[in-house]
Amino acid sequence: MINEKRQWQLLEKIGFSRVGGSKEEKKAALILKETIEKTNNEALIEEFEVDWQKIKAASLKTAKREYQVTAYYQCENTDEEGLTAPFYYFSTDSAVGIKKCEGKIVLINGYLRMKTYEKLLEGKAVGFITFSGELKDAKEDTDLESRELRSPQREKGNLPGVHMTVHDAMELVLENPQEVTLNVQQDTFKINSQNVVAQIKGENNNEIVVFTAHYDSVQFSSGVYDNGAGSVILMELYHYFLANKPKRTIRFVWCGSEERGLLGSIHHVKNNKDLIENIILNINVDVAGPVLGSDVAVVTGPESLVHYIDYLAKEKGFEIKVKQDIYSSDNMPFAYKGIPTVSFARFGGSGQAYIHDRYDQLFFMDSKNLKRTAEFVRIFAERMINSYVFPVPREMPENMVEKVTEYLNDKMTEE
Repeated sequence: MINEKRQWQLLEKIGFSRVGGSKEEKKAALILKETIEKTNNEALIEEFEVDWQKIKAASLKTAKREYQVTAYYQCENTDEEGLTAPFYYFSTDSAVGIKKCEGKIVLINGYLRMKTYEKLLEGKAVGFITFSGELKDAKEDTDLESRELRSPQREKGNLPGVHMTVHDAMELVLENPQEVTLNVQQDTFKINSQNVVAQIKGENNNEIVVFTAHYDSVQFSSGVYDNGAGSVILMELYHYFLANKPKRTIRFVWCGSEERGLLGSIHHVKNNKDLIENIILNINVDVAGPVLGSDVAVVTGPESLVHYIDYLAKEKGFEIKVKQDIYSSDNMPFAYKGIPTVSFARFGGSGQAYIHDRYDQLFFMDSKNLKRTAEFVRIFAERMINSYVFPVPREMPENMVEKVTEYLNDKMTEE
């Protein structure tokens, strides 16, 4: 069964910031690899290239002051003296807002998603500013993280950009300067990130069930909740099926650089084409373990799988909400290939659990909740893997196809 102590100890061991492509991510990958190899099984490090950069300058100035900012990784460089342009607070992406962007350096609300970025380009903005944090926190308790202008965005058009805290964003809007000067200087190049892959052969090698969980984190975060928890659940499932030989072959993939755009799982799917037609199910685990929270299962696949999990939960007395939808994690590249996926998670509510910041720590988690989620995933997985006839059709409903395609933004079309 699930070894609660061993699972928690591994979570503590990998509980450090491990950004995709960093030496810390590689350190975590080697910990996972060594854990597998201690069982006398082979673990493969599957390397792939990711973008990297060396920041030389990042600043944002007005006539009155200079604001503390970080450069957007991979964005366009300005001239060495910087880019000076009128300032505009792009508070809504209405037609009026878009029209007012032309020739300006614009501040936007929230995360720079593709649709917002496309509207900045449509409006002919010349640079952008984003912000993060919460005004209720003291400025000294707000981490100023670095963000990345991802490849699909840059392909639409590359603009220079910087990131600031919410406190400075409010001050900038109150100042309402006529002009700002944005300066970004960086060298860009490629380095390696990596997946960790292990396999347990079953009696039937023509049908493969793939487990996934990402083991990278974001800057400033120890990533024990997101997603060290999923990573150690996968390791316990690996230990279990190694001791209990499965009927079908199982592949375990600890994905790197998920936080940078599912880069590890996309690489794995694209570079294992010979296996794709044999994969009949993907089981993904992403966040688990909070004391205050609730378990969910999100099926990107046939509605029958939703009912199967719901029935199983009722049989076993396990509280979980099950629905059919997409889930923003490493299951998505598999779903794109028509492989049914189910993502398990235990979410904490607002103020109950934290991701993507310094507060992703062990203090709101415990080993018993982590074990409960892991145990239900094990029960479900064992029934699937050892079923006489596989109960889930290998198909993707049309309503899911549309959502998956839109979510991936053409990332999977490059062959």
